Amino acid sequence: MLSDILHFDLSLFSDLGLSDLGLSDLGLAAHFQDLLAFGVGAAAFRAIILLAALAFDWMIGEPAFLWRRFPHPVVLFGRAIRAFDVRWNSKLGHNGRQRQCRGALAMALLALLGVAAGIGLSAAGPVAVFLILTILLAARSLDQHVRAVATSLDTNLQEARHAVGMIVGRNTDEMDEGDIARAAIETGAENLSDGVFAPSLWFLVAGLPGVLVYKITNTADSMIGYRNARYRAFGSTAARFDDLLNLVPARITALLIVLAALFWGRFWPALRVMLTDARHHASPNAGWPESAMAGALGVWLAGPRRYGKRIRQARRFASDGSEADRIAIRRALKILIVAQILFAAAIALFAGMSGSN
Repeated sequence: MLSDILHFDLSLFSDLGLSDLGLSDLGLAAHFQDLLAFGVGAAAFRAIILLAALAFDWMIGEPAFLWRRFPHPVVLFGRAIRAFDVRWNSKLGHNGRQRQCRGALAMALLALLGVAAGIGLSAAGPVAVFLILTILLAARSLDQHVRAVATSLDTNLQEARHAVGMIVGRNTDEMDEGDIARAAIETGAENLSDGVFAPSLWFLVAGLPGVLVYKITNTADSMIGYRNARYRAFGSTAARFDDLLNLVPARITALLIVLAALFWGRFWPALRVMLTDARHHASPNAGWPESAMAGALGVWLAGPRRYGKRIRQARRFASDGSEADRIAIRRALKILIVAQILFAAAIALFAGMSGSN
């Protein structure tokens, strides 16, 4: 498992030349500046915390016993977003322009809340930051949810429809095995960026404030970032800000999937499909990891899909590929794991090189 490969031991970092970062002192408010400052040295310190969080997330996943007693941070984000939606997104007496301004103000206030919370929580020291970051990553949870779809397909199509319905917003009632497999693979590829690499990268750049702002924005996009009558105006800022924050992470995710495909001899097909098909997705970002995964697996992804009673037409990625199935889901999970190992290795290399300078 990835947790074994990424086993984290602070003593190992003395060999990487990181002893000068003062990792022996992880007490209250220690390294507060390193947790928040910009610059290579601060990012290297945060990289060590990130490596530990990635490994720990793979070991513990989402502890259900904890979230039965306390609300998950994303649930709290959702409550705040819903409160703004209920109070400020009313069509009575407000035109589209006014609701758009209200939505922009709501996102500004939510982002400021994320920054303030991140600064305040960082004052508790690196150990507290490590635990909070672990909670905000979703690598093992993603693996478990996608794997559950493949397992269900082994036994019962209806169970598989229910399992994939837990991770997608599409109508799953009439999905066949190919539809289910494609939905699971696409969700896995896209959420590798949204749930793992993007929060990781924003933590490296801006510490806990950065990752909290990202998670709040990503949650807002999933709740109000729709192009429908209710949210086209009010949720437009959330959708555009989410696109901006995911611009670089989505492309890094796609490149790591392409590199992971090298281990299965699919590097060039993955690269070709990514370069030719990514731009044809409705999202400016989601098409990158999804198209890379289509080429890496040699199966076609995307294409038309049903949302409620509406069918959204879309171009197929790797249109000459084979039909996706449960085996393709399991192959995709292996690629996702290798991509994460490559990502962790790059972070460790960055921390080591920065610490030795």
